[in-house]
Amino acid sequence: MIEFIQGGIAKDDRGQIRFVNDFDMSLVKRFYIIKNADTDLIRGWRAHRMEQRWFYVLSGSFMVDMVEIDDWSNTSRNLPIRREIIDSKENKLLHLSTGYGTAFQALEKDSELLVFSDFPIQNAPNDDYTYPLDYFYNKLT
Repeated sequence: MIEFIQGGIAKDDRGQIRFVNDFDMSLVKRFYIIKNADTDLIRGWRAHRMEQRWFYVLSGSFMVDMVEIDDWSNTSRNLPIRREIIDSKENKLLHLSTGYGTAFQALEKDSELLVFSDFPIQNAPNDDYTYPLDYFYNKLT
């Protein structure tokens, strides 16, 4: 399942507060921040069979390509690729349930992506499926 959780922004003379109040963080075990070296780099494909993740852009914007993995031992190369652009100005959180692979590209210099996970880091070696950047060749949906 791919879903967005909409946040908002509150502004006054002191500044602003960005929020996503409808994000239930009770499942979150850890977080990390991705900052690509430049806007040419594509980070991916990495998939998780057990882990679900939530993505929030702290600054800039990212292009996110996603595929739902069909077979973990013999993954099809022609899976439909879904592309979304997530931007810090939109204040929305992208949620991916288990079973998805992702590839990310920063669209602006110094873009930062906050990632939440529902498994501790000790689980990472047991749930890390990687594919070459050119593995999936289907058209975007």
